[in-house]
Amino acid sequence: MPRLLKICFLLILMSPAEITHSQNSEDLPPLLQKAVEEVITGKYLNALLDILHFQSSNAWTADTLTKVMAYFHAQDVVFTLSSLQMSIQSYLQNLLYQPRQLLCAFQQLDQQQFQTAMKCLFNSRKDRLEVGNVVLDWKNTRERIFQSPGVNRTLFLITLEKCFLALRAMDCVAILSQILHMSAVNYLQPDVIGSLPKVLQEDAFRNLSTVFKDLYDKTSANTQKALYGWMREILQKSYNTSEFSESASWVSAENLWILGRYMVHLPLEEILKISLNEIRLFISYDNATKQLDTVYDITPELAQAFLGRINSSGFDMRNTSTIYRLGLLVCFYDDMEQMDAAVARALLHQMIKCNQLRGFQAEVQKLKSQLLNIAMQNQTLNDILGSLSDAVVGLTSGQLESLSPEAVHNAIATLNQVSGWAKSQVMILSSKYLSYEKVLFYNVSQMGALVTGISTQSFYRMNPKELSQVVRGTISQHLPDLSPAQQQGILRKVASSRDFSSPVTDIQGAFFREISLPDLWKENGYNSSVMKEKELRRSQALYLYKLLSKKTSPVDLLSTGQLVKGVTCQLIESMGTDFFLSHFKFFEKNLHLLSPYQVNCLAWKFWKASNTSIPPFLLLVLPVEYLEYVSGPLCVPFIESLGKTEVDLLNPSLHKKDAVLQKVQECLVGMVWGGWNGSIADEYDVDLLGNLICHLPPTFLHDRMSLKAMAAALHQFKLCQQLSHEQKTEIKYKLLELYGSPKNWTAETTLDIGPFIAQLSKGELNVLAEKFQDIILQIAKTVRPISSAKELLATVFESVSNATANTEPPLIRPDCLGTRAPSSDEIIKLAEANVYWSVQELKCMDARTFDKNVERLGTVSGFNSSQLMVLKEKAKQVWGSLSGWKSYHIVSLGRIALALTEDEIEELDLHLIDTISVLSQQTEWTPTQARSILHSFLEDSGQTMSTLKSFDLVGLGAILCVLNSTEIMSIRSVEFSAAVARIGLLLCSTPVLRQFKKMAESVFGTATSWNGSVLQEIGTIAGGLNEDELKAFNKNLMPYFQPIAISHIPGEIFQALSPEQIANLGPENAAMVTGSQRKHLTVSQLQSLQLALDGARTSTPEAPSTACAPPVGQTPAPGAFERDETSFLYQVIKKADMQDNSGERGYTLDWILDTVRVMPSFRFRDSGLQRCSTLTYGHITGARSNLSYFIFSWRISSKTYPYANSYHYHSCPGSAISPGTPPA
Repeated sequence: MPRLLKICFLLILMSPAEITHSQNSEDLPPLLQKAVEEVITGKYLNALLDILHFQSSNAWTADTLTKVMAYFHAQDVVFTLSSLQMSIQSYLQNLLYQPRQLLCAFQQLDQQQFQTAMKCLFNSRKDRLEVGNVVLDWKNTRERIFQSPGVNRTLFLITLEKCFLALRAMDCVAILSQILHMSAVNYLQPDVIGSLPKVLQEDAFRNLSTVFKDLYDKTSANTQKALYGWMREILQKSYNTSEFSESASWVSAENLWILGRYMVHLPLEEILKISLNEIRLFISYDNATKQLDTVYDITPELAQAFLGRINSSGFDMRNTSTIYRLGLLVCFYDDMEQMDAAVARALLHQMIKCNQLRGFQAEVQKLKSQLLNIAMQNQTLNDILGSLSDAVVGLTSGQLESLSPEAVHNAIATLNQVSGWAKSQVMILSSKYLSYEKVLFYNVSQMGALVTGISTQSFYRMNPKELSQVVRGTISQHLPDLSPAQQQGILRKVASSRDFSSPVTDIQGAFFREISLPDLWKENGYNSSVMKEKELRRSQALYLYKLLSKKTSPVDLLSTGQLVKGVTCQLIESMGTDFFLSHFKFFEKNLHLLSPYQVNCLAWKFWKASNTSIPPFLLLVLPVEYLEYVSGPLCVPFIESLGKTEVDLLNPSLHKKDAVLQKVQECLVGMVWGGWNGSIADEYDVDLLGNLICHLPPTFLHDRMSLKAMAAALHQFKLCQQLSHEQKTEIKYKLLELYGSPKNWTAETTLDIGPFIAQLSKGELNVLAEKFQDIILQIAKTVRPISSAKELLATVFESVSNATANTEPPLIRPDCLGTRAPSSDEIIKLAEANVYWSVQELKCMDARTFDKNVERLGTVSGFNSSQLMVLKEKAKQVWGSLSGWKSYHIVSLGRIALALTEDEIEELDLHLIDTISVLSQQTEWTPTQARSILHSFLEDSGQTMSTLKSFDLVGLGAILCVLNSTEIMSIRSVEFSAAVARIGLLLCSTPVLRQFKKMAESVFGTATSWNGSVLQEIGTIAGGLNEDELKAFNKNLMPYFQPIAISHIPGEIFQALSPEQIANLGPENAAMVTGSQRKHLTVSQLQSLQLALDGARTSTPEAPSTACAPPVGQTPAPGAFERDETSFLYQVIKKADMQDNSGERGYTLDWILDTVRVMPSFRFRDSGLQRCSTLTYGHITGARSNLSYFIFSWRISSKTYPYANSYHYHSCPGSAISPGTPPA
């Protein structure tokens, strides 16, 4: 009997009544008779739906069951009555793992069955589904359905295929909307759009169009174009054909409104044909402005065509009311002739939204500059500052410096809404504002983004209570833009309050991360509810979890989210099995917050608690041998689980990652039973792989990815963070095969391919740049890393240069004859491609151009020393002598500051820690330059190392790495303690780290007394520990060293760690061990390091013996596979080997190996060593002519050998299996 026939059991267990066969089967109701016939013929889903429909209007009785059984008897169908409920659930689950088969099953449903299925899936709110007396867990099944990308795709496709024929159109639209909004995967591919209904009722069409408008940003450019085509086709059909002519347009005001954002896909010629009456009517709609505010991807040509039609329709384009209705069209306004200042200001007010455009920012800035000049006619900048909107961002530092404090104060309501400020600009404006107003809560709360320009010292001088209010308000909204020094200054002032507990508990979000561990120790009024809105460092979480666990239940602690960072392995191990399994969801939900070590602990705990139901992704963090349990039916859930997880998050070990990917490939090749042929064939395969697609090796992409799958996977590939050059190359070849030569690409295809154009040849890029310059400019700004896009950047530079070569006026300076200098437009467009300006061209740059663009130029990462040198000289030429430079000048330099010599640094005014904080972010300072910065800061601020505050230390950043031992020991302990977490991020030399370690001891006590939270707090400072201190640490503390600290321990010190300590490093820390450190390790230590890398369990107290645990999905009966069975199996394998070699039929070697693969554990008691051991099938090698030599992967668990290598090849004393001598 087929496996799925078990569903017929549901017709049997629905009543305990006696079953007789005397009943006339003709009495069976027709629908039930149909269901029974479907069971017999193997149409199980059809039968289930028919029974559900029957129950919706009929009661199920014992008599019904008798009739059903009589019918089965009459058909000679025989079966047992066991495990019905489990069988049904298993049947449904199997369909969920095979979405292609589910699609086929849905396609075979009749109309009534389809309606029943849709009702159960989308209209039923029942947690349980009752089929007779059998109850199915429908709530969890539905959740599982909607969490599966493949099943969701099947539901989407079958809805398109059958729903509009079987249900009301409005119901089908609601179902499509639910599917599309619920899934993270977008099923709207261009080829699917052709399946959308061509005829729809008006309401249904409008609703479906609204769904597509909501999903606009989630769809590819080609899909957007296809959806526009579908909408156009229906709208054209509904257009009054009697009025239609070639000269008329189907684009009415109403149709424009229905198109919404898709209006940007109208051809230019269609826009020019739109009736002026319809354009007038559309612009008169109250919602027209809202719609035009969202056309972020409109091009200048289309925008100006719309503006032209609006102008021709009778609207006064210089009327303020009209201007306010134009939405983003205003960004391309081009009627500048004889414009008065009031109109210019109205346009500037509307242009504050233009930064949302996809590209064309150079053109927008140029327009704003022109409007700014008009707006300022016969007026001063002070007079009109408040009416310039975000055009003030285009003002130079000199213009901003010329503003009066009163003007800034009066314009603050406008200035606080502006975004896109440069750091130097907010420094100038905030200084102006605060020189007019006192630094009080109300005044600061009015500043908006300008609050980030307040100096650290100004924050520190504020009243603590008022500062606490600001922290909860304005500052919390702009925290990412505050420097570490500013954040530290704010916290130190808050901490100085006598009522420290209140402000600390009130600090929310990411700001809480900046509170030092010693400051947390001062307060004991925490509770779990207070922690819910806070972001924690791991050191804080370790301390707070332990503190709160004394008075708070584990459930409350785990439900806070961030506190899971503080759950130790010991806590996980001590959890009761029932508690752990029922609350594992808290860990799974916050997987991104857990360290690889914590995930490894969770995996071992789950293995002990319930290895038959362990989430497949947890197998990744167990030793490689556990991947052997994944085969056959376990492959699909394994891959699906990995696809929803970030593999790098779980496994930093390259060795482990390679093994996982190998298993994935084995699964793909072996999953022919699920519709797979060993290749990534289509979108279903892409759905299943999910994030895993980012990790597939180049050869697999080359050999086993179809073009259909490539089209579906392109969006996923664009989300991958760390594709190798080889992977990108294979993707490029697939894209060329899919879309053909770049000469034939459309604008939409170029947009969809996006960053992968960086892999094209120079010739191919030139073709694209000639056709779609704006798109290439847009893409070039998103490509990372920059080093992978040199050809693309060179093409961008040539394209922009060629386009403007004939428009720029020649320079008249004698030394610049024949040289074309950079313009502001070019600098904005080029971004990182500015690196291709020659030294001479940069030298010839106009002073005003430099002043307006210095911060953009300072962000170019590729400038060489000669280019930086000439830009520095340009700064001296524009701003005058170095001694006259203000802090905002220095801050605006960015990388250009690296060209400053030691003597030039000494000339600068570096008294502000905010200036130093910006300089310290550059990572390319020489030691002598860094010493000059430090010396100048101390001298200009009138401080010594002993007077520095914690915010000074944080602001100095990497500059601290040039301190000598005397200077370090001069730092006050209280200030060091507040800044230690930030200092622990620095990558200083070993001598410096040793001195910082001494300072850490003054705060936390002797090194040998440090606990896990302290080790996490001090970070790289732990790299300064000596041999004796390192050896003294308990092995259970080894996972709490920060990974970056491990790599900073010198090899000759690192070798002092015992094998036990190294084995307990945890996978993340073990992965950070450097090659030079490995060279100092013994064989035993290297073996222990491999244990840590593999995530092997070594010595956790009360740990289960994984050797005696059954494999996933199997629960051997007591005594199974004991010595006698092992001996028997060995004899069978020997016989199989002989038969295999002789060509006889029987138990072939392959069959036996498959048998062993699904029974991977042989348990026995070794009386000699008194330990429970498991002989696990891993790799059988050397089985060419006989099986007398085997290599089995063993796992030994024993209190006697707690850190023994888990992978020793061992013979089995007293066992019938004697592997003999394994190969070296």
